[in-house]
Amino acid sequence: MKKILVVDIGGTNMKMMLSRRVRRKIESGPDLTPRYLLNVVRENLSDWKFDAVSVGFPAPIKNGRLLSDPKNLGKGWTRFNFEKAFKKPVRLINDAAMQALGSYRGGRMLFIGLGTGFGSALVWNGAVLSLELGELPYLADGSVEDRVGKTGLKRVGRTIWQEEVERIVTQMQRAFVADYVVLGGGNAKLLERLPPHAELGHNRNAYLGGCRLWQQNPGARRPKWTVL
Repeated sequence: MKKILVVDIGGTNMKMMLSRRVRRKIESGPDLTPRYLLNVVRENLSDWKFDAVSVGFPAPIKNGRLLSDPKNLGKGWTRFNFEKAFKKPVRLINDAAMQALGSYRGGRMLFIGLGTGFGSALVWNGAVLSLELGELPYLADGSVEDRVGKTGLKRVGRTIWQEEVERIVTQMQRAFVADYVVLGGGNAKLLERLPPHAELGHNRNAYLGGCRLWQQNPGARRPKWTVL
């Protein structure tokens, strides 16, 4: 069985995991550039043995290719060669989609990540569809991400933020006809109550999601997970 290194890059932190318990974490943010990541790999992973790498990245990804630089990191990522940096086979996936895959337990599941931004993905019948629901306009006040992302939380306060999250999650659950919604991300734990059909996930599910990218999926019509 392959030993998978899972790298979960968020807008605030980057976690490198060989299991749910064996992990290393560094700060992320605007100073995290491809060159900086390369230095982190050299300095932190020389004593770790692994066969392949799964990278969850906070930006739109289609067919394993990064479409644009992330909002909350440095620039230059669309030209970065991840396989050359890690010197191993690499599978690249949106960070919310990776955590969604690790949180999945059947049926049609919508994942929403309440962190620095607003991550989203849909998992159903062996397929993982990365979404950008945070880009949707919200009332007359910017986008969904503007309203319930980290910046929105600071601007409107926790009480109003809680109400907005409940409203948004409820509407999205109905729109996608999801059997359940998993709420992940660092700010999900701030919720004092959960919307109907919603449950709390855990950031460490990203490790399981990263491993599943390399595993068979015997419960679906297709033998492997399909990342869309």
